[in-house]
Amino acid sequence: MSVVQSKKNTNQRSQNRWLALVFLALAQFLVILDSSIVNIALPSIGHDLILSTDTLTWVIMAYIVPMGGLLLLGGRLADRFGHRRIFMIGVIGFIIGSTAAGMSSSIEWLLASRAIQGASAGFLAPSALALVTLLFTKPNERAKALGIWGIVAGLGSGVGVLLGGILTSLLGWSAIFFINVPIGVLVIAAIPRLITKDSISQNMKTDVLGAVTVTAGLGALVTALSAANQVELTTILSLAVIGLALLISFIFIEKRTKEPLLPFSIFQNASVTRGNLAMLLLGGATIGLFFGISVYMQNVLQYDALATGLAQLPLVGALIVSAGMIPVVMNRIGTERSLVGSLFLFAAGLIWLSFAPSNASFAIHLLGPTIVLGIGLGGSLVATTALAITGVAKREEGLAGGLVNSSQQLGGAVGITILVVLSAIRTETLTSSGHNTVDALTGGLSWVFIGAAVFAIIGALLVTFVQRKNN
Repeated sequence: MSVVQSKKNTNQRSQNRWLALVFLALAQFLVILDSSIVNIALPSIGHDLILSTDTLTWVIMAYIVPMGGLLLLGGRLADRFGHRRIFMIGVIGFIIGSTAAGMSSSIEWLLASRAIQGASAGFLAPSALALVTLLFTKPNERAKALGIWGIVAGLGSGVGVLLGGILTSLLGWSAIFFINVPIGVLVIAAIPRLITKDSISQNMKTDVLGAVTVTAGLGALVTALSAANQVELTTILSLAVIGLALLISFIFIEKRTKEPLLPFSIFQNASVTRGNLAMLLLGGATIGLFFGISVYMQNVLQYDALATGLAQLPLVGALIVSAGMIPVVMNRIGTERSLVGSLFLFAAGLIWLSFAPSNASFAIHLLGPTIVLGIGLGGSLVATTALAITGVAKREEGLAGGLVNSSQQLGGAVGITILVVLSAIRTETLTSSGHNTVDALTGGLSWVFIGAAVFAIIGALLVTFVQRKNN
């Protein structure tokens, strides 16, 4: 009886859930890919549009800021107006933004297009994750689904550098944006055939004031942290103060309104709290890894963009295998233990990588730690996401998706700011003490890896501590 009932429930939204998952994950792949693929193309963009290095950083910022600011709102709107509906709006917007970006002939046009991409990603990402949780309700099936989700997400993180180098060198920088269009069109064509229409919108009022304050607050804070090395200190401090003030105002607003954008009762779920704490720290550690290893390979080892991408294939391969296997581990020993173990393994790989010298041999010094990193990161991404959405009520699944994505973005912005400062201090100290430029940079990047390892270890300890406190 229970098997029949379970089958009936899972068929309410899709007759082919696993194929639907593939297309949902493909859309998430685009979101993550566009956070990394543009880095390799920046020199070509700067040459064609005659831009300075400082201006080029805003090509990245124009995407990150609106996405980080709108993730929470996007998730809540999906809960109210329908997860498939908001997902489709996000994908359509992403296609429009990508097309416009590829056709850009000026920096103003490009930045506006990137902002459309980022805002669309803010709606797409949480609604996609919410649809996954709706399609897969049984713990063992959800774990497998999130394993596939993690594999595709890992591909987005690791393939960006390689794909960006290939497309830019062969077809020009516009190709890194145009590549999103056929994939997005494929997703739009498939999802309506695989997932049923949303039911009538829930009787929820939109918390307009809360939405404005949290979106503006997160946007200001992410801008301040992400642009810490590009603009004046007074501007950064002003943005940070404004962002924090708006977020504090948001807390007071949410406690008073009857239909809050973010009901703080969701944090009474210990799994949600643990998952978001872990994702906050993991976001910082992950961006530290990919920033540090890309700079190390290109500026220290003198790899070109294509070689840098190829050198990261073992990491990506290990990540894919790990993300596919971690659901089995989660079902046997539990999500929390799997997450803690994965985070410690990720930290071990980072510490190992920090010992790589300035004249490193890939086979001797890099292959081993990158494989360990891939295994630890793949397991951490899947287990963290699974933990952050465990036990969430159906009417808050979009919110949970937006919350965990926001934690990752905010953690990444905070993490890279801290790690870049640590790297600069270490590099300057070594230069002052007589080390050559390459050795000094290597020493600075080793602090990036060690700092990222500390983030991962703190994340593991917080998961353990909060678990004991709540249980």
